[in-house]
Amino acid sequence: MAKKRVFITGITGMVGSHLADYLITHTDWEIYGLLRWRSPLDNIARHLPRINEGGRIHLVYGDLRDSDSINEAMRVAKPDYVFHLAAQSYPKTSFTAPLDTYETNIQGTSRVLEALRQYAPKAVIHICASSEVFGRVAKEKLPIAEDCGFHPASPYAISKVGTDLVGRFYAEAYGMTVMTTRMFTHTGPRRGDVFAESSFAKQIAMIEAGQVAPVIKVGNLQSLRTFADVRDAVRAYYMLVTVKPQPGAYYNIGGQYSCTIGEMLTHLISLSPKKNAIAVEIDPERLRPIDADLQVPDTRKFEAHTGWKPEIGFEKTMQDLLDYWREKIAAGQQFLTR
Repeated sequence: MAKKRVFITGITGMVGSHLADYLITHTDWEIYGLLRWRSPLDNIARHLPRINEGGRIHLVYGDLRDSDSINEAMRVAKPDYVFHLAAQSYPKTSFTAPLDTYETNIQGTSRVLEALRQYAPKAVIHICASSEVFGRVAKEKLPIAEDCGFHPASPYAISKVGTDLVGRFYAEAYGMTVMTTRMFTHTGPRRGDVFAESSFAKQIAMIEAGQVAPVIKVGNLQSLRTFADVRDAVRAYYMLVTVKPQPGAYYNIGGQYSCTIGEMLTHLISLSPKKNAIAVEIDPERLRPIDADLQVPDTRKFEAHTGWKPEIGFEKTMQDLLDYWREKIAAGQQFLTR
């Protein structure tokens, strides 16, 4: 029997690379990963021998803004499973580049699904939306359930509303097995430094290494978040497509530990031997015009369907994130503070 084939858009990102790690360990699937020609390969460096020696990982070049490249990628891969993770995923960037964000995330998702409709119509497909679709939520609506109304608070969030709706449209209109997730805050090693907790961890590691002054620059510290570990997230995504997949279904997925961004920062600082010397300074450039400040999920629907539950605690996630940046800096890599 031929091995199953899986396609991951954004395989070089934090989530895509952790998903590749999980699938290599837990399946025998052939893994196809979409990346742009300029995508950094750091996150999948450990897998390069498998790629270069004709192993289980196959890299396919393409761009979500280019239909021909997406069509060719799907023609080559003809996947049984698809994880559409690639996106312009930085909310702050979306305020300065809203049209690029809409083009990449909404039309890019349409291009992926159109190509799959032509070359792999029977595939089981995961479309990754975001908890940001819910945006500004009243306290009385916490925890946020799937039927909570959308109130996006950034162009990125608007683009993910479009992504969410496009995914469900293809399930309903064309009978494709498309499922959509609204993943709440998830982090860990390889998290991009444009996100709050990773920026803080990176700044702490740079302070410890004597590369910058002992001042952490921050944005809004009052926003409430529920944190999950990226390694729990990719396990959830695997279960999504393998445990009785339901065409058109949509789920909230998230962790169990909630705190403000400020409390998360306090915990990260407490892990540093420099903790007594570190000051915190508000940077106006890090503040969004509006913010989705209450992001606490109700995940009972997904847990009831799959049996998934988070396994990695907040403390380990934060420790591993800080150690990730310490290791990169110890290896001699130079960074700007962001």
